[in-house]
Amino acid sequence: MSGSALIEVRGLDVRRGAEHVFEGFDLELERGAIHVLSGANGAGKSTLLAVLRGALPFAGEVLLHWRGAATIGYVPQDFLAPEAAPLTAAELLALPRQRRPVCFGLSRATRARVDALLEGVGLGGRGNAPLAGLSGGERRRLLLAHACDPAPELLLLDEPAAGLDAAGEALLEARLRDLRGAGTTTLLVSHDPAIAARLGASSTRLGR
Repeated sequence: MSGSALIEVRGLDVRRGAEHVFEGFDLELERGAIHVLSGANGAGKSTLLAVLRGALPFAGEVLLHWRGAATIGYVPQDFLAPEAAPLTAAELLALPRQRRPVCFGLSRATRARVDALLEGVGLGGRGNAPLAGLSGGERRRLLLAHACDPAPELLLLDEPAAGLDAAGEALLEARLRDLRGAGTTTLLVSHDPAIAARLGASSTRLGR
């Protein structure tokens, strides 16, 4: 193990039915760095994220060397707003930030923090928009704000740039650089081969 490693994956074995998604897979993620995971569809990129966030059974070892609070932020590839939970963008961000139910309104402090978070991901003025009314790119920006405040020790991102325009991609990359400066370790799944170079990130390709 490197003394700078946050995560060590050793001999990972994951099956999907009779198929091995991973067999004897090893990976080390340097603490406080950005890591990009690429590969063809079905290579196991989203599966690896599921293993790291504890959502999938596996054989082998996953060693997490936390120094601070053991916090994981996660932005999924797809997010469908349930019609049974008609929250607005601001209410989603407010849920973990105040005690009273958001249906009774946001406190002044919560509103100020939520507005700042929305501005930080280019969604200023969209706080009252219902989740179902946001575009796919807007939902990804919103989930990024939700996952990254406060800055987590580990951030897992599954195709976060999908649906973003050039301005959205630039904003995303700037936010990831800021998080790196705050000590967050990021593992990002992407089909864009150039993103690792733009972010100064290490790159791992799964499959052939």
